[in-house]
Amino acid sequence: MIELRKDAVTVVGGGLAGSEAAWQIAQRDVPAVLYEMRPGRMTPAHETDLFAELVCSNSLRSNRLTSANGILKQELRILGSLLVRCAEENAVPAGQALAVDRMRFARDITETLSAHPLIEVRRREVRSIPEGPTILATGPLTSDALSEEIGALIGRDHLYFYDALSPIVSADSIDCDVVFRQSRYDKGDADYLNCPFSREQYEAFYEALISAETTMHADYDPDELFEGCLPIEIIASRGIDGPRFGPMKPKGLTDPRTGRMPWAVVQLRVENRAATMYNLVGFQTSLTYPEQQRVFRMIPGLGEAEFLRYGVVHRNTYINAPTGLRPTWQFRGRDDLFFAGQITGVEGYVESTASGLMAGINAARLMRGKYPIEMPEQSVIGALAGHITSADSESFQPMNSNFGLLPRPDSMRRMKKFERRKLQAEIALQAVERVVDREL
Repeated sequence: MIELRKDAVTVVGGGLAGSEAAWQIAQRDVPAVLYEMRPGRMTPAHETDLFAELVCSNSLRSNRLTSANGILKQELRILGSLLVRCAEENAVPAGQALAVDRMRFARDITETLSAHPLIEVRRREVRSIPEGPTILATGPLTSDALSEEIGALIGRDHLYFYDALSPIVSADSIDCDVVFRQSRYDKGDADYLNCPFSREQYEAFYEALISAETTMHADYDPDELFEGCLPIEIIASRGIDGPRFGPMKPKGLTDPRTGRMPWAVVQLRVENRAATMYNLVGFQTSLTYPEQQRVFRMIPGLGEAEFLRYGVVHRNTYINAPTGLRPTWQFRGRDDLFFAGQITGVEGYVESTASGLMAGINAARLMRGKYPIEMPEQSVIGALAGHITSADSESFQPMNSNFGLLPRPDSMRRMKKFERRKLQAEIALQAVERVVDREL
């Protein structure tokens, strides 16, 4: 049993999201109690007891405002992010990306939070969900005990322990002269784009797929995945017809160019209401990112594909955010409980930081008798929150920041990509600045 402070917000987890959340709370003159179970109990991924330890890469990705992640970092600068500030103070050369000295970055965050007069650090494991204002930012490796508690709260059917994600590509990068729109057997609306293979194309694709390199983080046990979530390369390992009788089956489809059923197809399903993103149906994969580009661009119609999210299969505890969260990062069933970080279904260092920042701001507002705020959908931070809390709960998968999330008026559709992204960046940053001027 942990001792609660009634005058403070409890933050569970000292990763990127929890560290940023605690800072934002304290900066608003509200006490925060930050719990971190390390070093008493370590995780398989961490090597130190430092806050905000980066475990997979030292890169926070692009700084360019023509990238969604670059815009998101600029939004965080406007909102006063501690982690982005410390990242810049501990940056190492990385071209147009923001990369950091991992140890110096984590040590800087740890020392800053530990020295803040309104942040109390407690080094112990939290095994149950605290009462009172709380932010759960326990990350993708949430302990078994706390996972059980979260599962009981949100419903065990809405808590997942593995990412099994298919790649997502930009609609603009799909060759519409190659793909055709049809649902199998013409049942319902023609909601799918179909990438048709000839026999020769399929055999070349199959050979590339089974010989492709997988990531060293492919540490999943196939027996712990549903049959429908198996990586495409595992299905292919069962034989050359495995994919063709699985996610690539062509039955019920007719290529209008030939009038015949293709030898195989890859179906693309729209990922968002604006139809700017398409998901490769059934293409969960643990191939490395360069291999995904090489192999999946062999799919007819995707020769110039722009990948907005790569496929991945790895251990990752996360909740079904559309069923459980509001765009304010509050749990739908309890106003004073917030979630932040990868457990919400966001992917990436900067995205986790952004969710922690907003959860911290809103928890502090709640403590001060103010309404939590939703960030505007024109901003990357707002669009990300809007997506994970309004996506189809039946097929929800974690998401990173990308331009496909941002609204795009018809007037933008005739613009070149660079011009459109530049305008979207301007609109996003102006939207965040208005929130700061009006609310913060």
